[in-house]
Amino acid sequence: MATTLADPLLGHLIDGRYEVLSRIARGGMATVYLAVDRRLDREVAIKVMHAHLAEGGTGAEFVARFRREARAAARLTHPGLVAVFDQGVDGETSYLTMEYVEGTNLRRRISDGPLSVRDAFDVLEAVLDALAAAHRVGLVHRDIKPENVLLAADGRVKVADFGLARAVTEVTATTTGTVLGTVAYLAPELVARGASDTRTDIYAAGILLYEMLTGAQPFTGATPIQIAYQHVNSDVPAPSAAVAWIPAELDELVEALAAREPDERPTDARAALDLVRRTRAALDDATLDRTAAATTTPAGTVEADAPASAGDADGATTPDPHATEALDVAARRADGVARADAPGDGAPFGRTMALRIGAGVDGPDGTDDPPPADGRRRRLGLLATVLLVLGLAAGGVWWYAAAGPGAYTTVPGGLEGVPLTQAQSVLAAAELEASVTEAFDPQVPDDVVVSATPAEGDRVRKDGTVELVVSKGPDLRVVPEGLAGLAVADATAALESAGFVVPEPVREYHDEVPLDHVIAVGAEPLTQLPVGSEVTLTVSDGREPVTVISVLGATREVAIQQLADTGLNVAEAADFSTEYPAGTVMAQSLAPDSQAFRLDVITITVSQGPPLVEVPNVFGQQFSAAKATLEGLGFVVAKENVLGGLFGTVHSQDVAAGTMAPVGSTITLRVV
Repeated sequence: MATTLADPLLGHLIDGRYEVLSRIARGGMATVYLAVDRRLDREVAIKVMHAHLAEGGTGAEFVARFRREARAAARLTHPGLVAVFDQGVDGETSYLTMEYVEGTNLRRRISDGPLSVRDAFDVLEAVLDALAAAHRVGLVHRDIKPENVLLAADGRVKVADFGLARAVTEVTATTTGTVLGTVAYLAPELVARGASDTRTDIYAAGILLYEMLTGAQPFTGATPIQIAYQHVNSDVPAPSAAVAWIPAELDELVEALAAREPDERPTDARAALDLVRRTRAALDDATLDRTAAATTTPAGTVEADAPASAGDADGATTPDPHATEALDVAARRADGVARADAPGDGAPFGRTMALRIGAGVDGPDGTDDPPPADGRRRRLGLLATVLLVLGLAAGGVWWYAAAGPGAYTTVPGGLEGVPLTQAQSVLAAAELEASVTEAFDPQVPDDVVVSATPAEGDRVRKDGTVELVVSKGPDLRVVPEGLAGLAVADATAALESAGFVVPEPVREYHDEVPLDHVIAVGAEPLTQLPVGSEVTLTVSDGREPVTVISVLGATREVAIQQLADTGLNVAEAADFSTEYPAGTVMAQSLAPDSQAFRLDVITITVSQGPPLVEVPNVFGQQFSAAKATLEGLGFVVAKENVLGGLFGTVHSQDVAAGTMAPVGSTITLRVV
């Protein structure tokens, strides 16, 4: 715990973007952290290379190869591959960011016991389907093992750690004569010659199938060299030798996938997947549902598939599925094997380690002596060699030139980062053929070589072919048109289908565009942008809310202006009112302080003053009766006596009968 807390990267912001939250695991070559990508607001796994790898004479070469492998892995898009998002350098920190997968890995699943035949097929098919995507573009994993097969919590199977073992092996193979990998899964040609291609991954997949079915590895030993020796010199045993009920079809499948000779295996993951599916179809449901009983390790041996500890010698943490790490190159022993008891290891042979090329060709103890049981055979072989040496001299010369070491050369340097014509000239000078595959690359210019397979320094037949991956420049995608006005979900789907990244949209109120529909797009339609570019959408939050004000008693003109200033549209009505003077607002359709939206319609009622009533004719009536009549109609009555008004009879009225007069107006009656 103290080591974890003292980690200087915890809480640190890498490259101004990735905030390190916790350490997942630490190995000899890198430390894996859980981090948050502040730019995209998502969790990622970030692998930070240890600084010593960038030091010394091979440091710059390792960093360059690591970046190239990261770019190649990032170009792979497949649901069964752990996505590589980014790689870069922040000061002395070289890092790689990947998809964070919650769940476990196949190593932990197998530790609970063998898988059913059905489950083993499910996992193997998912692994081969993911590898097929890589093999199609010339990429080889080189380190397939249960630790690199992630079992996500939602049931997905994902393959992790493309390119890391390849980057280190390419640097160390020529300088230290070692190859990086997990000894329990190394193909014979990789152990013996350091050579690998797509069939190397198929061999590891065959070992993976054997282990899933039986719960144990086919080869065990006290040292890594003993296991490597068996890979080179022995056929993988049939699973039925360990589990009697396993049918011949599964024995034949393991034999085909894990054949010692590469030419006897399926050519790539797609061919292997077809073979696996045909085998599965030949088995009945009862067999598919069977599971072998858990097996135990024979006494006195060390299991090659023992789970690796994620920490250094201090026992830091348990490994996350992302945490398959290589041992420290500087700590390797002179015999070419990073031993399980070497300082800083803390893991047996289920862990990625450096193995001397050719170690499996030697005796099982790492010397040139064959096994003691084969001593007599060796002496007889030597005697036969002495007797036949003269007769075979000519044949030996032929073999050296046609099939032996003399038939091979090394891939020259100067192939990567140069124009295709220049790389072809270099290969022609070395009398090698070139095959060309084009691929998009966001950084390497058009018509420049991105990578060569086999890589510089690798062995290749003198009449062999080197595959060159040539850049087509950045993968430019066309921004779709017609996105404005679409629902945000539809516009986002269209952009993502075109290869763009859509960040959280910018939201604005809009008078015309409906809620959650696109107002504007952050890139001109039909323009070309590199795949993965961010295209921002401005999305409508609908019309802006407003609080209704009171305009009661205001004049018509003032009321209309005030309401328009708040964004409301105004409609008018008119009515009589004895309370509000003519020309002022006597009522409004939306109550004061209520909520509305811009452009909502509010109706104001403008007073026309009191209502008009027809004045009756009260001539000749007694004043008291006439007054009652007029007051009953809402008029105010005034009396004017003529000649003393002795009779009390209405002689005349100042507002003529039949006139329309406002309620509340005064009518004067003259009384005689």
